[in-house]
Amino acid sequence: MAVFTPLTETQVEALLSRFDAGSLVSMEGVAAGTENTTFFVTTDRRELVLTLFEQGAFDELPFFVDLLDYLDEHRLPVPGPLHDRDGVALHRLADKPALLFPRLPGKHPHAPNLTQCRALGDTLGRMHQVSQHFTGHRPNPRDLHWLLPMHHKVLVYLSPDDQALMKDEVETYQGVFGTGPELPQGALHGDLFRDNTLFDGDRLGGLIDFYNGCTGDLLFDLAIVINDWATEPDGRLNAERHDAILRAYLARRPLTHAEREEWPMMLRMTALRYWLSRLLVVYVDPPAHDLTPHDPEQFRTILLARLQYGALPLPEDAT
Repeated sequence: MAVFTPLTETQVEALLSRFDAGSLVSMEGVAAGTENTTFFVTTDRRELVLTLFEQGAFDELPFFVDLLDYLDEHRLPVPGPLHDRDGVALHRLADKPALLFPRLPGKHPHAPNLTQCRALGDTLGRMHQVSQHFTGHRPNPRDLHWLLPMHHKVLVYLSPDDQALMKDEVETYQGVFGTGPELPQGALHGDLFRDNTLFDGDRLGGLIDFYNGCTGDLLFDLAIVINDWATEPDGRLNAERHDAILRAYLARRPLTHAEREEWPMMLRMTALRYWLSRLLVVYVDPPAHDLTPHDPEQFRTILLARLQYGALPLPEDAT
C-alpha cells in the first residue's frame, strides 16, 4: 500500500476548509505509486486527489505547480492544482507538502490501441507547442549531464559485457549531444509512460504525475514515449503504434533537421537513462519504503534492440 503517511478525516477536513471545494464525504488511500502518498477524496461537490510529497527537493514543488497551472490554462488535459481562497496551492499536511488536484477520468492503458496512440501523440505535440513559451526553468535531472557521473556507480554490479556497453554508449552520447547543435527546448513531462496517462475509452482523460517535469530537449520527452508506448516485449519497435503517435505529434510540432538527425541516438539515450536509473534503485539507492523496484532488464533489452535494429523511419512532417 503506497500510503506512507496515514491521515485522519479531521486532518483532511481542515485542509478542505481552506478551499472552495465542498465538505468531505469520504477518503480512500491509493495503493499505486512508489514515491508519494495519495488519497482519493470525495466531497459533496467533486472528486479530488490529495498528494503528500514524501521525498525529493521540496523547494522545486512551486515549479510543478506553475507548470501545471500553465498547461491547464492552455487547455491541456492535466490536473491543474486547486488554489485556496487566498490563491495558494501548496500547503502542509502531517508536516508534508500537500497539493489537491481534480480527479481526472479514465484508467491506464495496458495495451494502447492506435486511436489511443494518436490521441497521446496529438496531446504531446500540443503540449510541446505551448511549453516552449513556459518561463519556468528546472534543468533536466536525467539528461547527459546526469548519465556521465552516475553510470560509474553501477558498473561494479554489471557483467564485463554490460560494463563495456554502458561505457561505450555514454561516450557516444557525449560525442553527439555534447557537441551537436542545440535542440528545441521547452517544458517536459519527463516520464510519460502509459501509467502516467488516463483514458476513458479512447478519449485521453489526462496526463498525470508531472514530478519528473523539467525543461530541456523536447525530443527527450518524445523518445521516452516511443520507447514505452511503441515497444514490444522483445524491445523491438511496433511500426503501427510508432507511426500513429508520431504522425499525430508531427501534425502539431514538426521536427527540425537536427532533431531528425539525432532521433535514433535519443531513443538509445533515453533507454539507457531508464536502465541506469533502475539499476541505481536496485543496487545503490533502494527506495525508502518496502516496494518492489522496476526491473532494469526491460530497458537493457530496449537499448540492445535499438542498437541491433536501429530506429524506424520517421514519418514526414504534416504540411
